[in-house]
Amino acid sequence: MTDNSWLNRWNDRYSNDEFAYGTEPNEYLKEQLTKLPIGSILFPAEGEGRNAVFAAKLGWNVSAFDISSEGKNKALQLAQKNNVHIDYQVGELSTLHFHKEQFDAIALIYAHFPANIKSSIHQLLNQYLRKGGYIIFEAFSKNHLEYIIRNEKVGGPKDIDSLFSIEEIKADFPDYEIIELAETEIELQEGLYHNGTGSVIRFIGKKK
Repeated sequence: MTDNSWLNRWNDRYSNDEFAYGTEPNEYLKEQLTKLPIGSILFPAEGEGRNAVFAAKLGWNVSAFDISSEGKNKALQLAQKNNVHIDYQVGELSTLHFHKEQFDAIALIYAHFPANIKSSIHQLLNQYLRKGGYIIFEAFSKNHLEYIIRNEKVGGPKDIDSLFSIEEIKADFPDYEIIELAETEIELQEGLYHNGTGSVIRFIGKKK
């Protein structure tokens, strides 16, 4: 079950008029998605919809989910402003109506689920991706804690178990051809909460 304090945190963050992470897509997603043939894509923990709307503008059939109803409201506003449609569900993944091998791609962009469930969510998401489909992943690495100490404005979870390592990604997505898997330092400028230098894991995988 969703922890109420966790849910309240995201509803509070997304209830403001300003978009917490901006309205422009994540740069890594933008770069990678344009390389793939257009199909159906799922955005887990999609928040206010910036990445989902970008994909829809490219012609993708877009599904998204988040625990935050406030996030959905903002995402649908953004979709309407851009004259696109996204299917956006609210709730925990295990209760939502997705199907095995439904998607050609899944984009996990700063989808930092609570530490005790993040691997099980990855394993469930894997079932929804067809063979030959792609995972696009960018999220903060375990080394990112050092960057938060230097600059809190860069954002990200402050508990190491909610952050990622290359080894965890390999374990969570074992049946994938690894196109890219690396830890790298990047500069973020995304809305109010991702600003500065951070350490991330980037992963592009093709399901075998």
